[in-house]
Amino acid sequence: MPISDRRRDDALSRELIVTTAIEMLDATGERGLTVRGLAAKLRTGLGALYWHVRNKDDVLVAATDAVLAEALTADTADLAPDDAIRAVALGVFDAFDAHPWIGVQLSRLSSQPTTVQIFERLGRHLQTLGVPADTQFDAAAALLNYVLGVAGQNAALAASVEPGAVRSDVLASMSSVWAGLDPTDYAFTRGVAAQLREHDDRDQFLAGVNWLLAGIGSGAGRQQ
Repeated sequence: MPISDRRRDDALSRELIVTTAIEMLDATGERGLTVRGLAAKLRTGLGALYWHVRNKDDVLVAATDAVLAEALTADTADLAPDDAIRAVALGVFDAFDAHPWIGVQLSRLSSQPTTVQIFERLGRHLQTLGVPADTQFDAAAALLNYVLGVAGQNAALAASVEPGAVRSDVLASMSSVWAGLDPTDYAFTRGVAAQLREHDDRDQFLAGVNWLLAGIGSGAGRQQ
């Protein structure tokens, strides 16, 4: 429920503060979120707000954790372990896509409890997949770094696009730049410029997860 629809005398809670902060972050990004602005949105005083949160960073950590935790609520019990890994990865990607500010927060803030939960979820599915114990840590780390890295990069790019810009127009512009690069220094990039124009970020992300899973399954990451 949007905060504007809530009664002024609703009990203030950390959950309400975080939910409202997420609404503000989705609307205006981190620059639009201040403790004073959050208090005004909640129609409460700064003192009451500080009873539940320490500062802006505390709010940002809690908001990021809340969004990512929601991405991990999907039930994967009935899925094959590789499909469960794909489901976790796509859940995180979709959370970043819906809330682009998350990418900035994960790279900036020192503590993010939900990151460990994602790592745990990926690791357990790798165990069920039958990945040897001596390679599980490397495999889980590779998946986590890929998922957070690519999802974060896409989120950062999305956040950098001017409000109201059409994705197809942005990709067309980037594709034209690639196509115009020096053919000697950038032969490959020029060659795939047309694919940049037409590609789907989510499909490309999932392709990378599949390649990682294929390599993990074949033991490609095992040291010789």
